[in-house]
Amino acid sequence: MKKIGFLSFGHWSESPGSQTRSASDTLLQSIDLAVAAEELGADGAYFRVHHFARQLASPFPLLAAIGAKTERIEIGTGVIDMRYENPMYMVEDAGSADLIAGGRLQLGISRGSPEQVVDGWRHFGYQPAEGETDAEMARRHTEVFLKVLEGEGFARPNPRPMFPNPPGLLRLEPHSPGLRDRIWWGAGSNGTAVWAAEQGMNLMSSTLKFDEGGAPFHVQQADQIRAFRKAWTEAGWEREPRVSVSRSIFAITTDLDDMYFGGDGESSDQVGFIDGPNRAIFGRSYAAEPDVLVEQLAGDEAIAEADTLLLTVPNQLGAEYCAHVIENILVHVAPALGWR
Repeated sequence: MKKIGFLSFGHWSESPGSQTRSASDTLLQSIDLAVAAEELGADGAYFRVHHFARQLASPFPLLAAIGAKTERIEIGTGVIDMRYENPMYMVEDAGSADLIAGGRLQLGISRGSPEQVVDGWRHFGYQPAEGETDAEMARRHTEVFLKVLEGEGFARPNPRPMFPNPPGLLRLEPHSPGLRDRIWWGAGSNGTAVWAAEQGMNLMSSTLKFDEGGAPFHVQQADQIRAFRKAWTEAGWEREPRVSVSRSIFAITTDLDDMYFGGDGESSDQVGFIDGPNRAIFGRSYAAEPDVLVEQLAGDEAIAEADTLLLTVPNQLGAEYCAHVIENILVHVAPALGWR
């Protein structure tokens, strides 16, 4: 395990006990948590993106703000739903945020997850072409996004421009060199992991995937990672790809930890359905004393295959407690798994 970061779902609510009671609370605490995580030595701060929900959306202002207040930590998303995105405008937003952060963005994108509303992307002005599914539309948007990120000129300049142009075709600005290599695809199946490798994107694998064979979740996820790496090699890409997995892991070191998570230690994989008939498998949570966690996590095949582990944090418990959750793992668990 080379890198460990956190992944926040960015919830807010006025429910009893919630420390994030408004969108403002969640956004400002997300910045505070990223700063604290960097001070603790964590490697990454990642955020979910959901539309029509009391959760984080429009990620680029948040990423830029974190980039301006930190110096080292990777800053990313997990994931941006490409069904909702104008890939041209997204290139400009991403380039700006990455330049503010000094080239530290790690953008996770995907076809997206089940939504709060019916066909929400239609409200954003998008709909699949004739004979195209919404998933295919997301991949089409992604292919445009990746191509334009390369920074090659493609637009014919006005012969009488308002401002002088450089010679040749024009590209979108601001351009951030290297960002194209820091795009990740959130894959829910082995097939989409292979597609991501063929496109030259890193792999982001979550706490659920389509059930392909009935094996335990971590075994299926490890198979997915191996399929991705094989396809990457076959595609002939020269750089080494990155692979992340997400886990809910809580080291119990205080009475408060035990109160919140002490009952989760015996959890197991769950099987359910997403997007109608699609059978999915959801990975277990881990909650135990540090020495027990080390033994449990050492048997997780997907963690062993990945280079990056993203710890899901209970953001409604507040930035201070989430920093404690991260510190517990970094201090008491991660070194025994080979981190640093």
